Amino acid sequence: MNNSPSRAQNRPKPSAKAKAVDLLSRSDQSVRRLTEKLARKDYSEEEIQETIEWLQEKHYVDDEAGCKRRFEYLYESSGYSVKQICAKLMQKGYDSSLVRSCVPDDIYDRELEKAGRVVRSKFKPGADFRKMQQYLYGKGFDYSAARDAIEDYRQEWPEEEE
Repeated sequence: MNNSPSRAQNRPKPSAKAKAVDLLSRSDQSVRRLTEKLARKDYSEEEIQETIEWLQEKHYVDDEAGCKRRFEYLYESSGYSVKQICAKLMQKGYDSSLVRSCVPDDIYDRELEKAGRVVRSKFKPGADFRKMQQYLYGKGFDYSAARDAIEDYRQEWPEEEE
C-alpha cells in the first residue's frame, strides 16, 4: 500500500479569488451564497471581503442582475408558482426585497396557466376539488388562480351519465 500523500493533499489551496471564479463559472451566485461557500472553505473574512469587492468591480457578481436573470428564467420556463420562485431565489441568497422587485404587477394569467398544467398532470378527471385546491395552495399558487384553474379543468370533464 502506498503511504505517500495523495496529489490532492500536495496541491496548494487556491486563492479565494480563484475559488470564487471557479464557483461562478458553474452558475450565478449571490454575494451571500458566494460568501458562505468561501467561508466553508476556511478563507478569512478579510480575504472573502476583498474577493467579493474585486468580483463586483469586475462585474463578475451582481446580485440585482443575477436575481433578475434567474427570476425571468424560472418565471418563463418552469411550472413553479411565483411564490415558489421567490422562495427558491431567497434560498439562493438573494435579498427578499430584491426578489419581490422582480415580480410583475399582474401575475394572474401566468399563475392560472401554470396551476392548470400542474392540476392536469397531477389529478385525474373526477378528483376531489378540495384535494386539488389543497395541492395547489401547497405549491404556492394564488387562491383565485388555483380555484379558477380547477374550475377550468372540471369544465373539461365529460358529463357523468346517470
